[in-house]
Amino acid sequence: MSPALEQWNDFNVAMAGATAALAGLAIVAASVNIRDIIKAESLTARLAAGVAGLAMALVGCAVGLMPGIAIAGYGVVMIVVALIAGAFQVEATRRIFQNRHPDNRMRAVKAGVGFAPIAAYLVGGALLAAGLPAGLILFGAGAILAIASALVVSWVVLVEVLR
Repeated sequence: MSPALEQWNDFNVAMAGATAALAGLAIVAASVNIRDIIKAESLTARLAAGVAGLAMALVGCAVGLMPGIAIAGYGVVMIVVALIAGAFQVEATRRIFQNRHPDNRMRAVKAGVGFAPIAAYLVGGALLAAGLPAGLILFGAGAILAIASALVVSWVVLVEVLR
């Protein structure tokens, strides 16, 4: 493990636990109203994107803990993972803008909140793939943003489903 990555060990351990717990809680909370959530395609896609963002952060922290992982390899892995999470966010965005209900305000904000952690991981991954350890800072920011984004999205989904 590179010395730069070793400095992130405690952070990765803490964030892996936090993201795994939050992903599980989001799924359990959604399961209470799953019939209603499934009826609203926008909510289903948004919840899936939120969970995918948490999974991205979980994978990022877990891969960062792997012994012997090279910085460049870590960057490439996380670019791939971020692109997969990005596909979920693109689908959620498509469904947000497809819903033309008058109460569907702030579409751009609803869509954009999920792209912030993905962008952090993509840029961080590019930096690491280029051999620049500064990308680790963006991975840390991406993990924190993924948690914040998923909490906001989960809360909104759980409130909107009861309207």
